[in-house]
Amino acid sequence: MQGLATRRSLYSLTRSLLSHVRHGIAIDPAVSGCCRETPPLDSLWSTVQRRGVKVNAIQLRPGNVIERTGRTLQVVEAEHKQQGRGGASMQVELRDVDNGNKLNLRFGCEESVEKVFVMEKSFTCLYTEGDTAFLIEPDTFEQVEVPLEIFGKAAVYLKEEMRVQLQLYDGRALSASLPKHVTCTIQETQLPMKGLTSAPRYKRALLDNGSTIQVPSYLEAGEKIVINTEDDSFVKRDNK
Repeated sequence: MQGLATRRSLYSLTRSLLSHVRHGIAIDPAVSGCCRETPPLDSLWSTVQRRGVKVNAIQLRPGNVIERTGRTLQVVEAEHKQQGRGGASMQVELRDVDNGNKLNLRFGCEESVEKVFVMEKSFTCLYTEGDTAFLIEPDTFEQVEVPLEIFGKAAVYLKEEMRVQLQLYDGRALSASLPKHVTCTIQETQLPMKGLTSAPRYKRALLDNGSTIQVPSYLEAGEKIVINTEDDSFVKRDNK
């Protein structure tokens, strides 16, 4: 509990200090002793983001952000569909960035859409509490709070000091990703079933993060293993 209180105090202090930096006060070299305001970097990036670029719909991928009829939409899924003689199209599931509502649209593969630039930044996880992850940018000490749900099902693998990537639009975190491979410890494994003439190739294992996956039958409780966070599959023993 003392360690958690210390992290929270550090979080509050650095957030207060950084709020002054983010207002963009700088010394004007032309006027000694005077100060001038410079536009915050976030504002400059937001301007670039809103310019966008025209792309064909077939280039859309999950995580992309587009502008359409005055709305900012994030691509959740994009599937290429062949319609026989009718030609091909892109079936796209989108999420409204402002209100979270989802909608499905169909585009012609060569149809032009306006793709908005999204900033990707690296953060380190300080800790999680409830449904929130507290992250820090290691170079600038910028700290943010994001909902665990933006990590998707991979959120179960999030740990303190883990490096993660945030995809940001207009200062807001739209999505987040963990390293593809993480190390977990097996807490329990499925007991051998009586009557079987040969051991199965895989068995269920409970990991230290509470999730259950399939692992090779030769693994035992206490062993450290590497997991693929994209599909929860066993990769190898951790030999470190």
